[in-house]
Amino acid sequence: MTSSLEEPWPSDWNRASLGLCALQALEAGPTYGYAIITALENAGLGTFKGGTLYPLLTRFETAGWLEVEWRPGANGPGRKYFSLTPAGAEELTKQQHQWLTFTDRTTAFLTESPVAAETATHNHPDTATTPTRVARSKR
Repeated sequence: MTSSLEEPWPSDWNRASLGLCALQALEAGPTYGYAIITALENAGLGTFKGGTLYPLLTRFETAGWLEVEWRPGANGPGRKYFSLTPAGAEELTKQQHQWLTFTDRTTAFLTESPVAAETATHNHPDTATTPTRVARSKR
């Protein structure tokens, strides 16, 4: 769980990562929405509301990435359990790779000096169409 001293992540970061993290939470097997939210909170990823998660899970079900099963509750109402389909497992693997590549590149960019980043942009074939920084002259 996030510490009270830690600032919350910017909400757009949470929105960007929620889908991937929800798929990851389902990798271990079927679970229900509140358990996914709790797992994300316990991992220090922030606080999520069901009104944000459940529409996402419904979109994933429509995409064929999730199967849904209603299970009776032991001491209360039934719960909707979600599990990954084979297509969902493939999507998780794809998104994991994309996310790790993106965060590696973002981290490299944030930790490079502006001159090194400009040089890397000019010399890297994958970034040939990426706008380059304009060097500022010292006065």
